[in-house]
Amino acid sequence: MKLVTSHEDLIHDVQLDFYGRRLATCSSDRTVKIFEGAEGFQHAQTAQLVGHNGPVWQVAWAHPKFGSILASCSYDRQVIIWKELSRNNWVQIYQHRGHDGSVNSIAWSPHEQGLCLACGSSDETISVLTSRGNGWEVTKFKAHRTGCNAVSWAPAAPINGISFTPTDEGKRLVSGGCDNQVKIWRCTADGLWEEELVLPALHTDWVRDVAWSPAPKPADALIATCSQDKKVVIWKLPKEAGQQCTYKEIAFSAPVWRVSWSVTGTILAVSCGDDVVTLWKETSTGEWESLGHVDESNHAPQQ
Repeated sequence: MKLVTSHEDLIHDVQLDFYGRRLATCSSDRTVKIFEGAEGFQHAQTAQLVGHNGPVWQVAWAHPKFGSILASCSYDRQVIIWKELSRNNWVQIYQHRGHDGSVNSIAWSPHEQGLCLACGSSDETISVLTSRGNGWEVTKFKAHRTGCNAVSWAPAAPINGISFTPTDEGKRLVSGGCDNQVKIWRCTADGLWEEELVLPALHTDWVRDVAWSPAPKPADALIATCSQDKKVVIWKLPKEAGQQCTYKEIAFSAPVWRVSWSVTGTILAVSCGDDVVTLWKETSTGEWESLGHVDESNHAPQQ
């Protein structure tokens, strides 16, 4: 599918909603646009959201259990949370202006943990915005020297293997930064965030993106990271304290900008600076093999 967006500058992010019916785009033209389409039909623009004063880097849809909610982050140091009050009528329900630098990445937590948004900024911090019913609670902590480029949530973990909990305790995040580091953070019982683990220093340039696999089983705790150093690292986290994490490295011919897992957490999409997206899957021997690629010129999978 090819979509004409009518954005007047570079497009930085494109995100489908939970049902795959709506598409949100954001651009250096300072706008967010929403498109909608039915199966087999071209997507049509239904809304243009104006509120940022700089390039908009990312957009993120909240889970539909909370209604039609979309977040956007920008070079203007703001995060805006938008809500659709009636059909195609979007309003700002919250503006987060707590950062002193560009906000580069946003991610909603698993819906089992409530309506909670993580924001990574060039001011070296991560802020976590949590809806408390009567407003938004903001927690902010120092994360990466010279700036944070990416954040991603761990899947929600069941309590005693039975049910999920919406409490703050046990929430986990992974982040990547301009210090070439990848860090894992855990929320404590008193709602504060602490550094749980710094992964080995395998990247030699800025970490551009991080993605925690959505597979909820501890045995499948995988994190993918990518960097300006033309490399993707897939990390398998230790099951118990004191154990070492293992990893696999994949080299590319251009800087790697984005990594994204399939819904099941079994296939990894990798987007590079050469305009090629490749798909990867783990083999039975623990190696990662390419399933093919999609290049910008023909938009079709190639082997």
